[in-house]
Amino acid sequence: MYNLKKRLARWLASPIQSEERSTGSAVTQTSLADRRSAPFTIPVLVVNYFPVRNGRVDRSVTGDVDASLAQIRQHTARTTAQVVQALEQGSTYHGYKEPAAQPSLHYEIVDTLEFLEPLPTWRKAGHRVPMTDYNAIMDRINIREWVEQRGVKEVWLWGYHGGVIDLWESNMAGPFGDISNSDRDPHDLPVLDQTYTVYHYNYGRGPSEAVEDHMHQIEAILRHIDPDLFWNKFVGKPGEGRCGWAHYPPNGQRDYDWRNRNYVLTDIEDWRPDGSGQKQQMNCARWRCDSLTWFIYWMQNVPGADNGITYRGRPLTNWWQCIGAFDEAMARGVGLVET
Repeated sequence: MYNLKKRLARWLASPIQSEERSTGSAVTQTSLADRRSAPFTIPVLVVNYFPVRNGRVDRSVTGDVDASLAQIRQHTARTTAQVVQALEQGSTYHGYKEPAAQPSLHYEIVDTLEFLEPLPTWRKAGHRVPMTDYNAIMDRINIREWVEQRGVKEVWLWGYHGGVIDLWESNMAGPFGDISNSDRDPHDLPVLDQTYTVYHYNYGRGPSEAVEDHMHQIEAILRHIDPDLFWNKFVGKPGEGRCGWAHYPPNGQRDYDWRNRNYVLTDIEDWRPDGSGQKQQMNCARWRCDSLTWFIYWMQNVPGADNGITYRGRPLTNWWQCIGAFDEAMARGVGLVET
């Protein structure tokens, strides 16, 4: 199996150089206070929709994916494992330079469900093609039991796009509303007593695109909690040399500018809200000019466990608790800064 961890370890451990030189288990519930430095467990239910005809995924349904059922099963299983590895590694604060650092998130695949049929859809106003019917899917799998009885926090839905359906890369429902990379329709998912997030992956793509779905969800949540600290001070504006976001690295000039070889003076590896951190010249060589590597590197600079950063005299929290323990963080009013 493709070893993402070894691939990333080689470059993350190296100094910055110029480009010229260069399955179901019980979930243990632990209080938020006890988990500030330990991983927050995220139980995941994987749901696969493979519209099959004569042993192959039907391209007339998917719009662009044509593969044998065996191949698509192998691809989604492998990519799911790569996504888990990337997200856990990404939640390791400064993992590229702190060998002892531990992940703040632990993903646990609770089960995998498979349906050999097309995704259900419905005609949603304002959309050129049918929208994926997430209510129908959640009803089909009895999402209430998975969330409220088995503790599932995320559903990873493997499907397709191909220009034939619309989808939301992430979609949330729960007692604290829909904070996601969607139109935030309060009626397009069953609302339960606990929050869950549905990520709609495309098996016509790979791990980078799947992880990007999570990147945008992280951005949505942190921006909701503290828009000034996260979006204005952590992300910053293009050209400022702050930390950037999914589409814009520190030297980014346009969307998806992951291969930009122009240098910028940035404090991404020593980010402080007041801009007092050490700055260094950097271009895309730092993340090998690769989108997935950029996502992991960006996440590893999100203030995590034991980050030691203060803002206006108060320590920053472990921001990953807002992802891994969302309901508890919201209920207790946990922000990005200790109160």
